[in-house]
Amino acid sequence: MSNFQDKVVVVSGAGRGIGLEMAKSFAAAGAKVAAISRNESSCGAAVNAINSEFPEAARAYPVDVADGSAVDAVAKTILADFGSVDVLVNNAGITRDGLMMRMKEEDWDAVLDTNLKGAFNMTKAFQRPLMKAEHGRIINVSSVIGLIGNAGQANYAASKAGLIGFTKSVARELAGKKVTCNAIAPGFIATDMTDSLDEKIIEAILGKIPLKELGNVADVTALALFLASAEARYITGQVVATDGGMTM
Repeated sequence: MSNFQDKVVVVSGAGRGIGLEMAKSFAAAGAKVAAISRNESSCGAAVNAINSEFPEAARAYPVDVADGSAVDAVAKTILADFGSVDVLVNNAGITRDGLMMRMKEEDWDAVLDTNLKGAFNMTKAFQRPLMKAEHGRIINVSSVIGLIGNAGQANYAASKAGLIGFTKSVARELAGKKVTCNAIAPGFIATDMTDSLDEKIIEAILGKIPLKELGNVADVTALALFLASAEARYITGQVVATDGGMTM
């Protein structure tokens, strides 16, 4: 495992699922973690869970990443608390699924605001300290749905596809300061959300995956830690799918 001792990592969407496991993994590797979640209770619970294993490794910062002024304010607080930021993980995301003919405008806006605008707000707020870091890293969590689309998820697919274009543009803009920016595109990952899926749906999903199994959060967090490491210094503007071969 890479050593992130004395590094400061900001993770959005850290209240549950992949974001929480990423925050834990960075803490396990020695980092100080600023855990961001819109829900104050989940954010606090996540930090308590992390600190129970790795004392004083994480702090909670409840904020809606879609709110630019709120993100700017919390970024100033994080910098005052930690002094610097080395890694930014834009993981915050929501779904509001529905077929196009029945999709409400507010459902489209909510998903784009959180999943895409949220990454813009966070990156803009932290780009200057990242440019000052020895190894500045930005990791955006996209999705295979952003690569292939999915019926009933036009808003989600658009947000995750937009995040890929955003990743490549930011990578070009910040390359001169040696800040890398990459995207991870998880496939079907076993989380509390997949636990509620019907067995037939799971079987249909597995039929599309060459490795014939769901991924787990460790598959995603391991990649995130590598892309955030000094060893990944020559990788930028890339989209890496962790999907069991689904999109190859």
